[in-house]
Amino acid sequence: MLCGLGGKMILMRNIEFSKVVETVESLCIKAAYELPADVLNALQKAVKTESSPLGVKILEQLIENARLAKAKRIPLCQDTGLAVVFVEQGNNVIIDCPAGKTPVDAINEGVSAGYEKGYLRKSVVAEPLKERKNTGSNTPAVIHWSLIAGDKLKITFMAKGGGCENKSAFKMFKPTVAKDEIIDWILEVVKNAGADACPPFIVGVGIGGNFEASCILSKKALLRSIDLPNQDSFYAGLEDDLLSRINRLGIGPQGLGGDTTALAVLIETAPCHIASLPVAVNIECHSHRHCATEV
Repeated sequence: MLCGLGGKMILMRNIEFSKVVETVESLCIKAAYELPADVLNALQKAVKTESSPLGVKILEQLIENARLAKAKRIPLCQDTGLAVVFVEQGNNVIIDCPAGKTPVDAINEGVSAGYEKGYLRKSVVAEPLKERKNTGSNTPAVIHWSLIAGDKLKITFMAKGGGCENKSAFKMFKPTVAKDEIIDWILEVVKNAGADACPPFIVGVGIGGNFEASCILSKKALLRSIDLPNQDSFYAGLEDDLLSRINRLGIGPQGLGGDTTALAVLIETAPCHIASLPVAVNIECHSHRHCATEV
């Protein structure tokens, strides 16, 4: 499709509604069955450095669990999570939707199909306080949509378990706060998560933005490969420092003691107001289920 803009003709890329549905369906199942390679590698490395014999045994069981899930095509965990979807849509991309439908409908139809086809537990209630009736489809998904340059459509899916999500936290610091005070608070959040959030963790940290943006940043941080440090050397150093301090807490695999309380700390930042310094921590369990593809 050609689109005129400022006297120039731009070639627009059309993507069928059904293609988006099929892609999301596939991502849901893959994420539920296959632990990402970077997480699996981190568990294997932790086996070699863990000083607790019980911790080593637990880590080996987690690795074996991942092997069996992938081989037998069964979920890594019985809590197959809330569907969290990040979409990056190129400005030269059009999603062709049937009458009365939107791209959001395509995402939700894909989630519903994936959880049905993959025999994944459906864990979403329609409203939070009154009846808490299950929607029966694991929808609606939590969707974060952004517009980027180009003709690509990137979809990233994360299955976010309730146990670890419940232990996440947010705090609005004064802009004059010392770095160590932020570190101490993050350590306290992880300590409070304890065994309830199924360690070893991946810890996502969002610094900056505003109230809601910092929380989204902390979740988006979890999408980065745990092998890749922050591109800014200051924050890369802070990631290393936090990981070292977290692993000295002694919580260990499954909260039974040891050196491996977390596999990684991942920080993302954004500009913020001169009077604010928001910080959010999003805890992820050892079953760090996410995957992405370009359509």
